[in-house]
Amino acid sequence: MITNPTDASPHTVEPGARPAPEPAASRKAPATGRTGPRRAARTPLDPRRSIPLTVLAGLVLVYTMLPLVWLVINATKDQESLLGSFGLWFGEDFQLWDNIARTLSYDDGAFVRWTLNTLLYVAAGAGGATLLAVLGGYALAVYEFPGRRAVFAVVIGAVAVPGTALAVPTFLMFSGMGLADTPWAVIIPSLVSPFGLYLMWVFTAEAVPVELLEAARIDGAGELRVFFRVALPLLMPGTVTVLLFTMVATWNNYFLPLIMIKDPDWYPLSLGLNAWSAQARTAGGEPVFDLVITGSLLTVAPIVVIFLLLQRHWQSGLAAGSVKE
Repeated sequence: MITNPTDASPHTVEPGARPAPEPAASRKAPATGRTGPRRAARTPLDPRRSIPLTVLAGLVLVYTMLPLVWLVINATKDQESLLGSFGLWFGEDFQLWDNIARTLSYDDGAFVRWTLNTLLYVAAGAGGATLLAVLGGYALAVYEFPGRRAVFAVVIGAVAVPGTALAVPTFLMFSGMGLADTPWAVIIPSLVSPFGLYLMWVFTAEAVPVELLEAARIDGAGELRVFFRVALPLLMPGTVTVLLFTMVATWNNYFLPLIMIKDPDWYPLSLGLNAWSAQARTAGGEPVFDLVITGSLLTVAPIVVIFLLLQRHWQSGLAAGSVKE
């Protein structure tokens, strides 16, 4: 037994006594093979950064924005500078405002007339297609009736059929009815939007609670009032989404007016700009490539502005049904 306490080691204990526990600070952590602080686990809201995906997204952004940048730059050049300078840099003189003025006044204001025709086709065709899609999608989602599954199969099949496959039969039908070379030959086919109908069908099923409609009916509201006062405000994001899709499709429509319209006075912008571009390939024609590029910029600008103003509704409409509550 130890008689001198000063000679006792801190780890020496008397026989039969239990050793005192070591201080927490003196304990060694088990070896895990890691050095440094432990990283927090990544979550879907804080994903791990990926260099390959970042590079890929950058390439997609460049591929998407490069044609628009080229269009904006070359719309500031005149005909001579357009053909004799680098395409991705500005010319010596800034001619954008002069080009816009010449585009609006060239050929007795044909560009203005084509713009009005395009607005007519968009307002009547895209607006009517959106209205029919909203009404049809609401009816298919809310009401039960015989043949509902058959209608669903027809809509899905119509979405899979490309529009070019129906162009020739449509032309023959409208020609037989005497509607070819009239605005109706472009407006009436634009009223049919199978994808818009399917999108509104799915959106209505997810966004409009059946209990809310039943409560409105119990309070004495008729079906029209239930639709306009209760369902339609809830369907606004999907309606804006369908409107954007149909409007862009009608605004950029080229093949249908090409086979239906022969009178230049009823040309939309797509056919009119193509006619200006084709002047350089005709005998004695005047090349107006600077006006074609400026007109293309003026054609694209309204669609870009509308997308920027309505992107909130568009994004919420596309996300409908993606989250289960």
